[in-house]
Amino acid sequence: MNVLGYEWRLREVMAAAGMFSTTKLIPLLKERGITLSTSQVYRLAAEKPERLNMHVLVALMDILDCTADDLVRRVALGAAATHSEATATDGGPEPSGTSVLREKNLRPKRAQIQP
Repeated sequence: MNVLGYEWRLREVMAAAGMFSTTKLIPLLKERGITLSTSQVYRLAAEKPERLNMHVLVALMDILDCTADDLVRRVALGAAATHSEATATDGGPEPSGTSVLREKNLRPKRAQIQP
């Protein structure tokens, strides 16, 4: 039996759209009738959600001009391997979106503090 999982790609899609701050999503979501706190929006982007309101998903697709397939990618976890077993054997997965951001060089430049 092949166990399926998913990868949440909101940060990658945001970066591809030139949006590097989760706080920029707050007013855009509010325009679409979705009111989320700063911490809720941060968790939505930084963590893989177990449940997602369909109105929020549709609002994200509208804001980022993307599809659900762009935001959620199906991944095979292997035959009966649990997530903890898979990460323990290979040192753990790279954080979601890190490799794509590195490949596309979409990371924001580090700020330089000048006197």
